[in-house]
Amino acid sequence: MRIRALLLLATVAAVGVFASSAAAAPVFKSGDGLTVTSQKSLDSRLIALTVTTKALAGTLGVRILLPTGYQAHPRKHYPVFYLLDGTSGFASDWTTLGGAEQTTAGLPMIVVMPDITIDGNGGGWCTNWPDGTHNWLTFHIDQLIPWVQANLRTLNTRSERAIAGLSQGGFCSMSYASQFPDLFGIALAYSGAPDIAWDPVAHAGAMAIINATEVGLDGVPADSMFGSPVTDFFNWADHDPATLASNLRWTKMYFYFGNGTPGPLDTGANPEAMGIEGAVYQDNLYFHARLDSLGIKPVVYDYYGDGTHSWPYWARDLRWSIGDIMSDFEHPIPDPASFTYESGMTSYSIYGWKVTMHRQVAEFSTIAPSGKDSFELQGSGSGTVTTPAVFARRTSYKVKIHSASGTTTRTLRTGAKRTLTLNVPLGPSDTVQEYTDAQPPLASPGTTVYTTQVTISKLSRDRHR
Repeated sequence: MRIRALLLLATVAAVGVFASSAAAAPVFKSGDGLTVTSQKSLDSRLIALTVTTKALAGTLGVRILLPTGYQAHPRKHYPVFYLLDGTSGFASDWTTLGGAEQTTAGLPMIVVMPDITIDGNGGGWCTNWPDGTHNWLTFHIDQLIPWVQANLRTLNTRSERAIAGLSQGGFCSMSYASQFPDLFGIALAYSGAPDIAWDPVAHAGAMAIINATEVGLDGVPADSMFGSPVTDFFNWADHDPATLASNLRWTKMYFYFGNGTPGPLDTGANPEAMGIEGAVYQDNLYFHARLDSLGIKPVVYDYYGDGTHSWPYWARDLRWSIGDIMSDFEHPIPDPASFTYESGMTSYSIYGWKVTMHRQVAEFSTIAPSGKDSFELQGSGSGTVTTPAVFARRTSYKVKIHSASGTTTRTLRTGAKRTLTLNVPLGPSDTVQEYTDAQPPLASPGTTVYTTQVTISKLSRDRHR
């Protein structure tokens, strides 16, 4: 009996150890357009996964760092830090070369490191390519983020979601933050080049690097990623953090870069690393001038002088910035009630507002709410706007619309969702795509921007039902 009892205790202990080990790593399930093809725990915090998606060819890597004690606190939720590698890099680079696991040790946050290249090629500059063959934005924004939220206990406000990247990944982090400011409240660029379109000199340099990446590393024709800068410059601008800089006014931004001269972390002269960082330095000057023109001040703008385009500096950038990231997570700020948002997308959502534009050509539109009771819409043609769910249910409201053709007033009624949906007239649709046959940042010939103001007020005699 004693032997049986000891065997039983040993079996229970073994099962307990196995259960504890299994609990250390959540089992990631497929979903949100991603199929999980493998998962491996590399240590108590680090998980290596491979996934596939119809948005991209091949198998993609995703590495995830869990906070210490994640499995011991099943009701605790954590902020998320998306960390991107660079050209010809891999999802593993930040842990094998950048010290990400050591730098984040003991910190209560989840770190997600996805591929931005396919098998270490040149990458796709985090855009959906015009020919539809590579859809990096779809992978990172539409699939990866909801997939992470479905599989891990995450805090899902913009103030509890940060994104950073090095080099090409630094452009990606700022591009995503400028296109989707309601997703990322914190954005960082380590030796990134955030101006690819606004300044003509910056555009020329960015185009040369992007074309070289396309032809030399990806093996595709030049202008595959953004389209022709002659006939489709609008698409370059629509992904450009400098063009969309006004969207970053409510984002906490951090920039770190050197000047290309060998610095204290270099062991010798590396002409390629020197030349690239020198170009990054110039690009950041153009971007900072753009922010200055809008009165936007980054939290940190660290031009640290001598330093090259290399891992010792990016690892140091992460160490230098991690305290600020954690401080921002610990002191989240609410979404802005009044803001201005510019986009070239036909349909978009921003801070609870939904907009669908009706026009003949690709061009920018802008929505600018002032609280919940009024907003402006800019562009051409017309737009369908749905407000956030901030109004009383089943209640009538007076909507006053002041457009180029005059002022009209109508009565709209909310339903159970507490929103209002209305058609906003602007003016005749433009017929020439914005920026076509014009040098940036000038609008193309024939492009006219109309502004319509809308105010919403509750009818005084309406009874709540």
